[in-house]
Amino acid sequence: MDINASIVDQRVSGIAEQLTSELGEIVGQDIARQKSLAFVLLCVSTILDIPLEEAIEHLTEGGNDLGVDALHLGEVDDGEFTVTIFQGKYSHRSLDGSAHFPENAVKNLIALVSNIFDPNKNFEMNPRLAPRMEEVRSLIRDGYIPNVRLMLCSNGQHWNQQAQQWIDSSGLGYGQVNWQHYNHDDIVLVLQRSKAVNDSIKLRGQAIIEDFNYRRVLVGKVPVTEIASLFDRNGDLLLERNIRRYLGLHSNRVNSAIHNTLINTAKNKDFYLFNNGITMTCTKMRHNALQGGDYQLRLENIQVINGGQTCKTIQQAISETGELTDFSDVFVLLRLYELESDDDQLVKEITFATNSQNPVDLRDLRSNDPKQLELEAGIQDLGYSYKRYREDATASSGTVITSAVTAEAVMAVWRKCPHQSKFRRRELFGSLYEKVFQGLSPAQAVLAVLIFRMVETERKRPTFLNPVPDFLPYAAHYMAMLVGQLLLQEQQLDIKEISHRNLEQFKQRLEQDKAELIGQAALQLKAALTKIYGDRDISLQQLSATFRRGDLLEFLPVTTE
Repeated sequence: MDINASIVDQRVSGIAEQLTSELGEIVGQDIARQKSLAFVLLCVSTILDIPLEEAIEHLTEGGNDLGVDALHLGEVDDGEFTVTIFQGKYSHRSLDGSAHFPENAVKNLIALVSNIFDPNKNFEMNPRLAPRMEEVRSLIRDGYIPNVRLMLCSNGQHWNQQAQQWIDSSGLGYGQVNWQHYNHDDIVLVLQRSKAVNDSIKLRGQAIIEDFNYRRVLVGKVPVTEIASLFDRNGDLLLERNIRRYLGLHSNRVNSAIHNTLINTAKNKDFYLFNNGITMTCTKMRHNALQGGDYQLRLENIQVINGGQTCKTIQQAISETGELTDFSDVFVLLRLYELESDDDQLVKEITFATNSQNPVDLRDLRSNDPKQLELEAGIQDLGYSYKRYREDATASSGTVITSAVTAEAVMAVWRKCPHQSKFRRRELFGSLYEKVFQGLSPAQAVLAVLIFRMVETERKRPTFLNPVPDFLPYAAHYMAMLVGQLLLQEQQLDIKEISHRNLEQFKQRLEQDKAELIGQAALQLKAALTKIYGDRDISLQQLSATFRRGDLLEFLPVTTE
């Protein structure tokens, strides 16, 4: 029995037991199928770094799922977007981790990807997959370019050589389609993220090492092969404190350029000059100071806080080319800071100052903004807990409110920009930050989140709308905006008049009259769609595009700010 496979099996069994009702709604009461789906859920959660409750929303397994067990649609960025498709193969009988990912499953995925991203082809899809897939196809129809990441998940080994030959001959092995295998070993690495990484790095040539403000700083040159070996040994444990996940190779221009330079024998010797370098922190650094150079560094608690994209791309390039490319004279700049283990604030500030090559998740970088501190204190007085940092909470539920959900809800409900709230999430803490948070009171923030949660619950598990309208999967942000407007109109109040004094009154209205508020919002959306399309049938692709572009706003009883 493989130890990691056993650990994952225990975790999967726990998830299946914990979420038996939710999984049962998808695959019925078959225990084996529930456990297989729980494995897919665990993979989605760990790969996307989201809580299980949120990962459930991406599950698509069931009849007419086209072989797609889960699907995640990323945000549009510079005319491109990433689609992550998950397929899970879980072995219940054997936990030795030796079985290869099935050849036929690879072959079927090749056929699927070759067809499903054509918006002109029709497929029978189940109600969980259809809205997501038609949203993808709607984006393609509007001219956006999809980058597809296929996550083939199992508690066994990589697919065999025959399956790889099918991938290579299909023409889908490079460019827009990225094939990745993810198994029990990868899952355990993620689950052990808190484990300290102690390792060594061999520098080349001279290096500058000096004390600086009671800390030590090193600037030196390291062979790219050393970086690849370091990541081969430790994986993404080195990126625990990095504020970005690996953005992939083919779906990111910067990473693609790094990769192309590395494998180009005419250019890779100048890689040191082209790249911004890697920034690492450690809590202890030892070396032989009697040497004149070529130091062997022994490091404790290593973390890459900038240059994670470079490191992962180096690892991938060297892994792919093997002995075909000479990397012996290819180097990258290393900046290493020896810091105290509790120097978290300095790490965050260094991360903010040095991350510039790729878009970052700005929630953590805004966490100490005065507006966020004020909201935290004010929301706590209202009986809720506001989480400014991304790692502070895995989900926004009950009395816990995250800054990310707050920004999304406020942008939709009070700023009356539901399309931007959903499709420009990355910018809510960037270019749209002032629009979201300027003048926002704690009571307004809490009420927006409660409205948004209520509507999201109806979207996920329709209770009050019968029959369920086709537009519901795309309409949550619009419905939240309309519910907010209905509440203000009933009380004849302006948004500025929402405060701790009347928050309980609003909460009672939401709780007592959910059906009425959701029903009215749905009727207003239906009327707006009729104004645009008349009485003719509207395809899911058209609905997705209509809600994404904000076409509905001028036909709804609200005024945009």
